[in-house]
Formats: sequence, structure tokens, C-alpha cells
Amino acid sequence: MLKEIPVTDAEQLFADIPKRIMYSKRLNLPHPTSEYETRRHVEDLLSRNRTSRELISFLGAGCWPHYVPAVCDEINSRSEFLTAYAGDPYTDLGRYQALFEFQSMIGELVGLDVVSYPWYDWGSVAADAVRMASTVTGRREVLVPRTMSPDRLAIMRSYCDGQIEITFVKGNPETGQLDPEDLKDKASAKTAAIYIENPTYLGFIETGCEDIAKLAHDRGALFIAGVEPLSLGILTPPGEYGADIACGEGQPLGLHPSYGGALLGFLACKDEERLVSVVPHRLISITRTEKSGEWGFCYVRPERTMFAARDKAGSITGTATALWAITAAVYMSLLGPSGIQELAKTIMEKSNYAMKRLAEIEGVRVPLFDAAHFEEFTVNLDSTRKPMREINRTLMKSGVIGGKDISNEFPELGNTSLFCVTETHTKPDIDKLAAALEVAIQ
Repeated sequence: MLKEIPVTDAEQLFADIPKRIMYSKRLNLPHPTSEYETRRHVEDLLSRNRTSRELISFLGAGCWPHYVPAVCDEINSRSEFLTAYAGDPYTDLGRYQALFEFQSMIGELVGLDVVSYPWYDWGSVAADAVRMASTVTGRREVLVPRTMSPDRLAIMRSYCDGQIEITFVKGNPETGQLDPEDLKDKASAKTAAIYIENPTYLGFIETGCEDIAKLAHDRGALFIAGVEPLSLGILTPPGEYGADIACGEGQPLGLHPSYGGALLGFLACKDEERLVSVVPHRLISITRTEKSGEWGFCYVRPERTMFAARDKAGSITGTATALWAITAAVYMSLLGPSGIQELAKTIMEKSNYAMKRLAEIEGVRVPLFDAAHFEEFTVNLDSTRKPMREINRTLMKSGVIGGKDISNEFPELGNTSLFCVTETHTKPDIDKLAAALEVAIQ
């Protein structure tokens, strides 16, 4: 292989890597072992883990425990989807049709006409939505809620660094929802967009969306709504309350939670040239073919996208996202509109039961905000004088994975954790959490 390239030795292949970051010592590798011995060793290491299959998990905060129908795994493991990399429409017909179906169903779910090729996750797509707004309006400021996801905020700051100023809007201390007066004061002629999350990172629902949209448009700004898709089974779609751009996380749509994923960002916008012209990714489309009665699926590849501009592109996405989008299409087609509505109602009923059950425990305040919640809610344990990390360790001994400790993310909320309840949690599961928490705070 070296002769064919041609180079004299393997070191030349790494000539571009600066010497200061090259590892110069000898690697302390173990003695060679057989495949069987290696497998046994790795399995022994993995057996020390305890997973959500063995424990009851109430952890969400961006990657939620939902049931994944077997057919989702069956279809996304088919070789024509699993191994497809970046084929052209002429060689990859099934994948392009599946992605077109994904776009169509997301569009119906969020109430907007144009849906793009999938992104990495909610954070990256929210950041790109903000940059779209800045390009359209020519402005350099975006208003975001103080309660937005810290992870998504970090990605947005990274994408916007030196280009767009991110300004927080205060929340109402009672409801957590955006303070309309503070929003009015901060929305100005330099505001490119107002971005909200609904449901919010802390689980409560923002009810003033139409007023926020009107204010944004009155100021000449765009309105961007970040959403959890299953919540749209009961909440008004963002396209119907005035959002110009909607984005969100597709992981609840048939994707297993795991370390680092699987995550899927989606973006939709109004069918307006000023918006569609700045979408930074491909758009899968449908057209007639030469044969009467047949349809073909293809993509629009603007010169600004990574598929044409490569490293000069304004944004990037990954190969796996196409597979996750196909899986999401399978999931949405299985449930249909009525199924998603029924699932959303179930999630809301179970999360409300959990809040009621935990509120009965002395020393527990749940939720912190006087507002309707979906799927997630805050649990405050200030009066117990026990740090949340200690309580979570105790819960683990009872076979329960507790909520996410957010005391560092939102110190103003005190000793607070974010719990998640979905359709996967039964009444006995929630009762077990309540009993275990009652013991843990003693």
C-alpha cells in the first residue's frame, strides 16, 4: 500500500499533525489475546454497568425514555438503509422516498410547509435557525428564555460567537413563562429573532406564544419555536401560533436513548422565499418522471450546503441522521395523528400523577412553577438539606435512576432536580419512585 501511494513509511501519512500534539511514548498495550478471550474481557467490563433495562429511569433532559416499536429497529437495520451513505437519487430511490415521507410528516406535525434534511440534534438546528434569522433580517441579536436548555444554549453560543448577540429574557417567578414586559423592553430594531422552547427545558408549557409571535413580527423580527414533537399531540403546532421557523429533537420518534444519542434535529419553516433560500441543508423533493403516472424523489442541493460547498458550507450534518430520520418516519406512520394524540395525553396524565404523588411527600416541592407541564417537571428538595447527588445515589440502591441535578445549571432554583415521566412508566413505577424518594430524604 505504501508503494502504491507512494510514501516511504507510515509516518509520512501523519506529516500534517503538529509534533507538539503527537504522542511520542510507546503505547502500553496488553499482550495479544484471542478473539474469544478479548470478548470475555470486554463482556466482563460491560457487566459492571447497570442500565435502564435493569433500573427504572426518570432521567430525561433532552434524551427521553420512550418505547420503541420493534418494527422501527427492524426497518432501520435493513442494509439498504443502514449501509446507504450518500447515494444519488438514481441509485438510492428508497432512501430518498423515506426521507421525503419524514419531511412530510414533520411538516404536518408542526404546521409548516417546508421541512429540511435532518440535522445532528436540537441544539445544532436551533443554532442554525438563529443564524437563518440573522441572515434574513440583517440583524445581530436574538432573545432567548433564561430557562432554555444549557446544552442547546452552549451550542448556540458556539455557532453565533462573534456574529450574533444572545440576550436572556426573564421568566415570571411564579409560572416560569416569559415575562411579557421584559420581552417588550428587550425586543428592538436590532432583534433578529425571538426563540422559545415549548415545552420548556424545565417541563412547563409556554402559553403566550401568539402574543410572542405578534411582538416579534411587530418589531420586524422572526419567531422561532423549539418543540418536543410528541407534545404536539395535544399542544397547538407552532405554525398555527405564528412561528416562522420551528425546530426540535426527533429522538422521541422511535429512537433509543443511549450514550450520546441517538439524536435527530429537524427544522421547518414557512414557504417563503426569504426563509427557504437560507435553509443550510438539502431539501428532498418529489417530481414527475418521463413515465406517465410515476414519481421520482430527488434533492435540492444549493451551492451553500455541505454537499456542494464542503468545508466552505455554513453548516454540516452527519450520515447517521438520515437513518434516524427514516426511523422517525416509520414511527410516525405507525402512530398516525390519532396515535400521537393518544400518546401525548397518556404522557401528560402520567406526569401529572407523578407530580401529585411526589408532592404528598413532606419536604418535597413539586413542581416549582405554577403552570401546566408535559413529560418533565422540577422537584425541589431544599428543606431536606441533602444534596441531590446524594439522594440520587440512594435512589440507585432502590433500583431507580433519579432526575437530572440542575442545581449548578440554575442555582437560583436551589437544590432542584428535573424528573421525566413518559408512557413507559407504570403506576407501580411512579409509586416506587415516591417510596424510594421518601426514604432517601430521611
